[in-house]
Formats: sequence, C-alpha cells, structure tokens
Amino acid sequence: MTYELPPAPVKPVYSLPSILAIISAICSFRFGALGGFMLAIGAILFGLLGVVIGMMPTRRGAILSIFSIFLGVIGIVAAIFKLIL
Repeated sequence: MTYELPPAPVKPVYSLPSILAIISAICSFRFGALGGFMLAIGAILFGLLGVVIGMMPTRRGAILSIFSIFLGVIGIVAAIFKLIL
C-alpha cells in the first residue's frame, strides 16, 4: 500500500507587475513633467495588471498595486503642476 503525501503549500510571492508599479509610481515624482507623466501612466497600467494577477492564490501584491494606482494618479497631477509652473 502506497501513501501519497499532500502537496506542500506554496507561499504566495509578489507579482512582477505590482513591483514595477510601485517603482514607477515612486520614480514619477523624481522626474520632470514628461518623464513623471509617462512613469505615472506606467504605474497605473502595471497597477491594474498587478491587481488582476494579485487575485490569484499563489500571488500577492493586489493592495500594493492599488496603492500604486493611487500614487500614479497623484503623479499625473504632480506632472501637470510641473508643466504649468
């Protein structure tokens, strides 16, 4: 009689888009108007992808991605202020 061991639980890891989203969001405040705007858009897009991937049971980073989207929106506003002022 053979016994099968249950599969080892997989520890959830952060998804790459969620990490790229937070890096893009933080860097959007360090660049000028155009660079900040582009990085903020990237943070929002990576954040949306990170939220979708973060819903998988083997991945995490959905909250981080939502925070990145929020920072991306603020980054767009900051880029507009940099352009005007």
